[in-house]
Amino acid sequence: MTRGTSSLLALALCSLPAQAMAAEDRVFNVSGGALTTALPMLSRQGGVSISVADARLWQVEVKPVRGRMDIDDALRRMLAGTGARAVKVSATSWRIERRREPQRLVRQSPPPVRAAPQPRAREPSHDYVASADEQIIVTATKTDLPYSHFAGVATRLDGDDLAFGGERGTESILSRIATVSSTHLGSGRNKLFIRGIADSSFTGPTQATVGQYLGDIRLSYNAPDPDLRLYDIDSVEVLEGPQGTLYGAGSLGGIIRTIPKAPDPRESSVQAIAGFSVTQHGEPGGDIAGIANVPVGDGHAFRLVGYMISDGGYIDNPLRGQDDVNRVHVRGGRGTFRLDAGDDWTIDIGGVYQAITSDDAQYADKDGPPLTRRSMVEQNATARYGLGTIVVMKDWDGLHFQSSNAYIDHRLFERFDASVPEARQDGGNGSGVIVGSVDVVRLFAPIQIVPLGDVPRVLDQHNATRMFASENRLSRPYHDGLGWVIGASFVDNRARQNRDYTYGSLIAILPGVTNRVTEFTGYAEATVEVLPDLIASGGLRLSHAKLDGEAEGVSFALAQAGRATTASRTETDLLPSFSILATPLDNVRLYARYQEGFRPGGLAVDGNFVRRFLNDQVRTWEAGMRFGDKGKSLLDASISVSHSRWRNIQADFIDSNGFPTTANIGDGRITSVSGAFAVRPSAALTFDLSAVYNHSRVDDLSPQILPVFAATPARLGRIPNVASHAVRGSVNYATLLGDQDFRVNGWASYIGPSRLGIGPVLGESQGDYVDTGLAMRVGNDRRGLSLTLTNLFDSRGNRFSLGTPFVEGNEGFLTPLRPRTLRIAVDVSY
Repeated sequence: MTRGTSSLLALALCSLPAQAMAAEDRVFNVSGGALTTALPMLSRQGGVSISVADARLWQVEVKPVRGRMDIDDALRRMLAGTGARAVKVSATSWRIERRREPQRLVRQSPPPVRAAPQPRAREPSHDYVASADEQIIVTATKTDLPYSHFAGVATRLDGDDLAFGGERGTESILSRIATVSSTHLGSGRNKLFIRGIADSSFTGPTQATVGQYLGDIRLSYNAPDPDLRLYDIDSVEVLEGPQGTLYGAGSLGGIIRTIPKAPDPRESSVQAIAGFSVTQHGEPGGDIAGIANVPVGDGHAFRLVGYMISDGGYIDNPLRGQDDVNRVHVRGGRGTFRLDAGDDWTIDIGGVYQAITSDDAQYADKDGPPLTRRSMVEQNATARYGLGTIVVMKDWDGLHFQSSNAYIDHRLFERFDASVPEARQDGGNGSGVIVGSVDVVRLFAPIQIVPLGDVPRVLDQHNATRMFASENRLSRPYHDGLGWVIGASFVDNRARQNRDYTYGSLIAILPGVTNRVTEFTGYAEATVEVLPDLIASGGLRLSHAKLDGEAEGVSFALAQAGRATTASRTETDLLPSFSILATPLDNVRLYARYQEGFRPGGLAVDGNFVRRFLNDQVRTWEAGMRFGDKGKSLLDASISVSHSRWRNIQADFIDSNGFPTTANIGDGRITSVSGAFAVRPSAALTFDLSAVYNHSRVDDLSPQILPVFAATPARLGRIPNVASHAVRGSVNYATLLGDQDFRVNGWASYIGPSRLGIGPVLGESQGDYVDTGLAMRVGNDRRGLSLTLTNLFDSRGNRFSLGTPFVEGNEGFLTPLRPRTLRIAVDVSY
């Protein structure tokens, strides 16, 4: 982040118009009745987010709203005579609350005791705990189903809460939900897991186990988490457990759906955020971001986001005489143009671009001095992510149509240290080693004597993914006891992985692989209120996929074999789901659910050949209970128990030559128990606690990989990268200091032990650490000052035991937590 770039960004922000525009009229057709059914329809037709401060208001009878008007008039007409009013929170957000009765003054009586001030819009959202009556709308169900009617675990994180204390991308989600975990190879290189469904430590040809979405657009297929920064986000929804019926392949563990704030044609606004951070034992960092909403013409609008982030390094490399080598640079932006096409048709045209550059790897030597690594080479990485979208929507007669279309280009370059251990330790004093005939690359390079001290060895890996995705659906948002959705989707994904060794002037090309998947899908799901206290859901998805693959960079002799380097096949999958939810007592919900998920097969490099792996499938039974009125009652709680059978597990592991490969390793089972509760002793103070326990086993090993694990069978059993248990607690306090909002949030998370991966090389232990943080903000809607302190006790821990899989002898690595870091930031809005 340079001074010139920062000045240009500030100048661009200041040049945007800040004057308010006239309110836009919209056509509303909302029937009267209970607020719980009328409000979601008005919210959708008005294109705004509306919350309800008092859960008792959901049963209030409201008036119908029909005709063309702005959102102010629509809310005023709907709430007329109800004793409730609508309060504007932001340009696209409203809150419905009870009207305050005028207070009577009684003479010769003591002054009334002032109640605890009610926090404003930035009040922390306590979304770890399920609510019995609060009507959070779960839009990820594609039928706008109230959470009180949803049979399962759905967590909604407010966008302002995610940005509170500094924007950290996916880390902001991980720190708030105990059931979501990640590898920690580096930003833009990680894999995400939910509820114990995890396959491997690095990205190969297998599809992800978690579906990631921006709105209704799929972000990736078999690529790592792009780690898009969560600026200007309305909310994030996390659905736990397989979601195959609605979301298809690649949702074995669940989905993470990020919902950006929509362009607002009613008024212009500009927001700027700037922060400065200092890291103990490391270098300083900084961040700057700008957000603008610009109305255009009659009913149209642009919404633009731009940001630059630089996180200071804290890992030293004494072998190269370098300090703080692992700095990370992030720059990116997002833009959406909303076009009002008339007759209630809306078209959103958008794009996303983000570039992440890591100067060096994030790991350290396990047995070396703290925060140091002896590496002969820089292990830099770059991730480039681009997305273009067109979304067409229409509402009429209680129905909603949506067509979501996207093109994704995702490229990742990674460099790994593949030098032999003696060279790394001696700093170049080794006498030499034969490379070629005795190494993994023996078929690709002539025998030569290379002096270790002069020539380090690196492995470069290039992943390139491009995807076209399209989904068209018609839905009836849930109201009057019925909601349904029917849709069809098409996905075409091509992923290419190339690798090569470099040592000195020699370059040895290693086998790579290209996988292409073309998938056609149709699905339907319905939710019905069978009885006043009994709700049932059921659905079905039919997917047909064509899979093609071929080896890259193989020798001429192997290429002539054809059958060893290419493959093509088709597969058809049928995914059912059903659930039932009952309300036997007030504020108590009981539910049971069955769901399936799958991933198609593909090709992977296996030594000098290409191996085909089959599709895998997860079948999950889940039951749970929710109690209390979240955010209102003194206590609210939830508990969920799930059991999954995982057939033909696709997993990446290190083969006998020391290279990653992919295979169906066998069958397994995962049992997960998660629970949470919140205590709210006052309107300003809340305590949250959540925990998860995972028990996983690979209980039926595939015969084709038995030789790989024969030496260390004890390291096989546990499914990797998921902690056996995790606990998170937080305290939130929000009040008023004069006319300023004051908020403080403190949290602590314990991540239990886990294994790095499957097999003798990747079977290292990791986890078993505590992460902490404290964030404060004072200000108002216009401007604020924030202070954040993370890793309060400056603990090291071991988040991830994979440094480089290509070092002979596997010396042992750990990925420490970022040391204690202080960030000071200001934000302004106009």
